Amino acid sequence: MNRVAVRAAALMLAFACWAVPVPALAAPAADNGAVVIMYHRFGDDRFPSTNIALEQFEAHIRELRKEKYTVLPLAEIVEKLRHDKPLPERAVGISIDDAYMSVYREAWPRLKEAGLPFTLFAATKPLDRGLGDYMSWDQLRELQRSELVTIGNHTHSHAHMADNSAESNREEVRASQQRFREELGRAPALFAYPYGEYSTEVRDIVKAAGFAAAFGQHSGAIAGTGDRFTLPRFALNEHYGGMERFRLAVNALPLPVADVTPRENVLGPDGNPPLYGFTVLDAVDSVDGLNCFASGQGRVEAKTIGKRVEVRLKEPLPNGRARVNCTMPGPDGRWRWFGRQFYVVGE
Repeated sequence: MNRVAVRAAALMLAFACWAVPVPALAAPAADNGAVVIMYHRFGDDRFPSTNIALEQFEAHIRELRKEKYTVLPLAEIVEKLRHDKPLPERAVGISIDDAYMSVYREAWPRLKEAGLPFTLFAATKPLDRGLGDYMSWDQLRELQRSELVTIGNHTHSHAHMADNSAESNREEVRASQQRFREELGRAPALFAYPYGEYSTEVRDIVKAAGFAAAFGQHSGAIAGTGDRFTLPRFALNEHYGGMERFRLAVNALPLPVADVTPRENVLGPDGNPPLYGFTVLDAVDSVDGLNCFASGQGRVEAKTIGKRVEVRLKEPLPNGRARVNCTMPGPDGRWRWFGRQFYVVGE
């Protein structure tokens, strides 16, 4: 495995011999974890909000190939989390959503040359329709044959799952897994919520379908104590793909928390703004320097009582996807990061 993957900001804006007893291996620290980054398109400036410029992407690859980073397949990160095994210092996972043609033409040759593993989350309906902007099933099979590539599930139709009925979401998962079995010979074990949107019900449907883990699109480092079905990823695009932010992200540390409120990510008019709070685990000595930022509001009030943090927003969050990010200084000039994405339903 190649050894490859921050500097930061509280800004915009996470494993007897004979009669001799053998000591048990120490459990990983509560804040042991990894960072997962996310891309969509490569070198396609028609869509700047989901595109990364090739010069930016090549700079990211050069950074990740440095000795201090360990780039791991997402499946390996998840397996270590499942079995409470420690991850390497600065463990990083690479993910790509949607299986656009630029993945095959631009990202795949560069990642293959660098020997960096990645997971490609694909929705099956665009592949079935043979749309020109998307990869084909033959191309997906080619990637699957490489030990560097893991294929993940991104539903059948790239659905807005938080808006769908439970029946519709179960069918999205069932249909996509069936198409993966038919075309690739097996169904993926990893899932990514389209648009990062999910509710408690959606999360439970994905877990019940037998996936090992599921990823959102909220920023933060993965903590070993976190929920495997709401794992964060740092989204990268032209605007948020500069090297300062990239190093900030891939060097981020988890901010391990518990007792997060509200439990539900989907907010109606009566629950917006949310009374948002969490308790920082004792793995973190202090919450000094913690700051929180909300979509459209910048820095917001974060009241602390011991390790309990209560975030009070200035006003309701905007309709659609909205995020609250909380960061604080960590060791070695790195930053701890805990993010949450809400889905706000209008009147």
